[in-house]
Amino acid sequence: MPQPTVAASPAELLGSLQGMAHVEGERLVIDDEPRFRDEGIRTVVWTATFADDHVTVEAARWLVWEASQELGVPSASIHELYMARGRGEIGGFTVPAMNLRTQVFDMTAAACRAAQSIDAGTIIFELARSEQEYTYQRPGEYVTSVLAGVIAAGWRGPVFVQGDHYQFNAKKYAADPEGTADAIRRLIREAIGVGYGQIDIDSSTLVDLSLPSVDEQQRTNYTRAAEMTALIRELEPDGATVGVGGEIGEVGKQNSTEEELRAYLDGYRRELERRAGTDAPGLMKVSVQTGTSHGGVPLPGGGVAEVNLDFGTLQRLSAVCREYGMAGAVQHGASTLPEELFHRFPAVETAEIHLATGFQNLLYEHPAFPAHLLREIEAWCDANTGDERKDGESQTQFFYKTRKKALGPFKRQLWELPAKDEILADQEKKFRFLFEQLAIPGTSEAVARYIRPLVQHRPLPESLKPEVATVP
Repeated sequence: MPQPTVAASPAELLGSLQGMAHVEGERLVIDDEPRFRDEGIRTVVWTATFADDHVTVEAARWLVWEASQELGVPSASIHELYMARGRGEIGGFTVPAMNLRTQVFDMTAAACRAAQSIDAGTIIFELARSEQEYTYQRPGEYVTSVLAGVIAAGWRGPVFVQGDHYQFNAKKYAADPEGTADAIRRLIREAIGVGYGQIDIDSSTLVDLSLPSVDEQQRTNYTRAAEMTALIRELEPDGATVGVGGEIGEVGKQNSTEEELRAYLDGYRRELERRAGTDAPGLMKVSVQTGTSHGGVPLPGGGVAEVNLDFGTLQRLSAVCREYGMAGAVQHGASTLPEELFHRFPAVETAEIHLATGFQNLLYEHPAFPAHLLREIEAWCDANTGDERKDGESQTQFFYKTRKKALGPFKRQLWELPAKDEILADQEKKFRFLFEQLAIPGTSEAVARYIRPLVQHRPLPESLKPEVATVP
């Protein structure tokens, strides 16, 4: 299939959809759903991602959002399903939360095709605060790409988009606590404003293990988490509960303990009630540390070091979470683990795992990935991320660690790889394998039972009003 055209104006964008969709009043009308899903949506999402001017991007984003409403694939919150798990009504599976750093439209479509083939509905698409910076994707762009991808895949049902690791930087916090908190507040407002249904607050970086009691160690963590949850409750749409996750163990540090989790959850509940009242919904899950690290640890000659993941800790902390009415514990840094471990996550009732670097690795290391482009990316990393090179680190280790930083500068080349279909076919196989190991086949029924997405139409943007007014 030829690469989609990037429209140069709202008028050109609407013209490209002739016979597939049109705007009537302030509503999008789908005239030919198969053609729109197969052809029209590609032009719209390419325009939303790569157009040069704000008004055309605004028009494209509106078209994708309204199409998601019309076609029954709205952005939604998974909160109620997680609460049902906390009550013991469902279980036995682990929800994959996938950080799609590049090729977001096509990767989302591949994940949805894999999920639909096994009747799975519990999949989350997410982007971390750090990832949105180096991939050049603000929340508005990310949610648009995801919704466009599910439309292209023929998905039916709610779509779960998550802000991952909305993390407090410990050094910046020490120098300017309120300025650092304000940055998180702004990001929360931005994410909810564009339609994210769940947000993970990571204030675990503020834990101070030098303090004498566990409560004191966790106090800043749970206080800030409760403060941000109260803000989310103020901002969320009427009739919806944005799902919120917390975190007690910074990934890559020492393993979490039950005492830490209970201190965090008890303190969090007190602080949230003080700020938002006794009826305010709290957390639906908590991320813990069990021995993994983000991206894995690269070895000098290639590959990733083996991880001694503590499934016993994961099982115990998930059980504690359910005592508090939540779905369970969350495992970060999982995508580079050995394939034979994934079936163990649902066996210990892990609520959710986060998968990111493994998909990036499959892209960069695929035989069909152009060798000349890989050399160009490596040269870019040498020139632009050299300050991250550590003494004694091999070039292989350095490139493995830094190549994610090239995803933004090379975004369009990666979206338009000549051999991307071959790579995406293998990504789809990987998605299906993971989904099966995580025991989510058949979970679309649970989604239909517990999730009632809001219908949220948006006003016609100013950029489209002149074009609609001239239509006879």
